[in-house]
Amino acid sequence: MTNRKPPQRHTTPPEASLASDVLAGRIKPTPAQVKSLAASVLSQDAPKRK
Repeated sequence: MTNRKPPQRHTTPPEASLASDVLAGRIKPTPAQVKSLAASVLSQDAPKRK
């Protein structure tokens, strides 16, 4: 059996820029932008160990 590494997940440049602007207080995110950022974070979350 071979050990397979899970695919690397990266934040896209537009998502990184959006996150930076939100954290710096330059913009107030729309509900759609909040969902996009949350989805990005959750997709990068490491699986929980049992």
